[in-house]
Amino acid sequence: MKKKNIAISFLLLLVAAGIWYYVSLPAFNIHSSGVWYFVLVLVLAVGLVLAGKKGLRYGAIDLKEMKESKGFKWCVRLFILLLVIYLAGTILSSPIVNAKKYQQLLKVEEGEFTKDIEELSFDQIPLLDKDTAALLGDRKMGSMVDMVSQFEADDIYSQINYKGNPVRVTPLKYASLIKWFTNQSEGIPSYIRINMANQSTELVKLKQGMKYTTSDHFNRNIYRHLRFAHPTYIYGELSFEIDENGDPYWIAPVKKFNIGLFGGETVGKVVICNAVTGKTKTYDVGNVPQWVDRVYSADLLVNLFDYYGKLKHGFFNSVLSQKDCLETTDGYNYLALNDDVWMYTGVTSVNGDQSNVGFVLANQRTMETKYYKVEGATESSAMSSAEGQVQNLKYQATFPLLLNIAGEPTYFVALKDDAGLVKKYAMVNVQKYQIVAIGDSVSQCQENYNELLLKNGVKEKEKDTRKEEEISGKITKIAQAVLDGNSHYYLMLEDSDAIYDVSVADIIDVIKCELGEQVTVTYKEDKDVNTVTKLDIGEKAKDKTSSDKIEKETGTQE
Repeated sequence: MKKKNIAISFLLLLVAAGIWYYVSLPAFNIHSSGVWYFVLVLVLAVGLVLAGKKGLRYGAIDLKEMKESKGFKWCVRLFILLLVIYLAGTILSSPIVNAKKYQQLLKVEEGEFTKDIEELSFDQIPLLDKDTAALLGDRKMGSMVDMVSQFEADDIYSQINYKGNPVRVTPLKYASLIKWFTNQSEGIPSYIRINMANQSTELVKLKQGMKYTTSDHFNRNIYRHLRFAHPTYIYGELSFEIDENGDPYWIAPVKKFNIGLFGGETVGKVVICNAVTGKTKTYDVGNVPQWVDRVYSADLLVNLFDYYGKLKHGFFNSVLSQKDCLETTDGYNYLALNDDVWMYTGVTSVNGDQSNVGFVLANQRTMETKYYKVEGATESSAMSSAEGQVQNLKYQATFPLLLNIAGEPTYFVALKDDAGLVKKYAMVNVQKYQIVAIGDSVSQCQENYNELLLKNGVKEKEKDTRKEEEISGKITKIAQAVLDGNSHYYLMLEDSDAIYDVSVADIIDVIKCELGEQVTVTYKEDKDVNTVTKLDIGEKAKDKTSSDKIEKETGTQE
């Protein structure tokens, strides 16, 4: 009877252990804390089964029987041994005894700001943060009457580069368990793609539905699918991305522990899983496809730089005297450079100075990290300065994005209303944060910012070295436009494909021009349109044109 009870207890224990593993999904890896917890609890449970003559079937254990049980004693000894090994491994893997190794985990180069960070065009500047992107995604789902009852937007919103544009992407998810039962055969039909520069939101429909997502259940749940595909891999934070064809994938970085059992976490491999088919492929971290943007999470990169900045003179210096100790500021943002996504964050002194000593950029695909010595305001100070310019409107500033504006390190801030929508933009000079420009558009904000730079002597007005040229002819096309509140006329002349830009504020006579009228234009050549500096119409243009013809004919005769 005793053996039968114990056998039943072991069977129940095995079932419970299987359920626990299926739910918690620990990696069968010595570096995984989860598997250590699993084994410790399992050893203790086995000891309790062996402790009683009746096993665990009746839910009671006699203390006397427990003391006399050899099996229980051996399980306790094994439990203590494993616990000691785990605790020793934790301590020996910590920065306390490995400060130098932790400090060297991240290679940091000093960069040159104006050289490394070129001025971006407006279509490359991400204007939205994750919260605003999520708001736009929810609104898009609300407009899709045929889908909103069955699906909702997931809250992932990974920022990537897609065909040269900064975008955020997130899959849909099942609205409930019942909705999963009714739709799981076809899978999730779409994902949301938001252009962070122009705020356009698109629901991208797939030819085949995604059957491996965070909202799927049982073996189709992406975490469980990846675990069963590679039982020994310790995964980092998953991200959702799309390739250049728009096909959806899950990017699963595999942790690598470089110091002891549990210390010095970086990334050693990357598993890429097709969200539609579930097929996986493993890459070494140095051979990841170019379209993948996020191998190293921002939090991991921040932690690695903190080790680099704090542990230069050992662990105890980082806690006590804190000489030469640097740390990242609270918060980070993303910058698109050379078809990669770079994590940006400020760097300040550990002593709590209210200013930055520099900032750091880290490539999320390659871990390449550059540090820039640029003293100036902290991000929070810049946000406060921007909010102060519109305090009557009570707008809230987003975490800044660091840009190169006119060769100056500049915080770019979006200002949102209570509904979470972006209403205005601000640019704050990093080194002179009293210089704050506000605009309803990015172009207007930049124009105002450049004017402030000139006014405060930070920037000298560039000399216009373009030579003036002259052309005469009849107007073949004329169009009017308003740019930043100023009226402009655009002219085209006969026998010419060039476009001539005439500012009404500078040349009021342009409003008298009509199609077919003879004019003489003095202009400075530019890339897209030529800037007109002088315009002769009427008799002046005719006389000038006639004189030009006479001079040309005379020159020919001679």
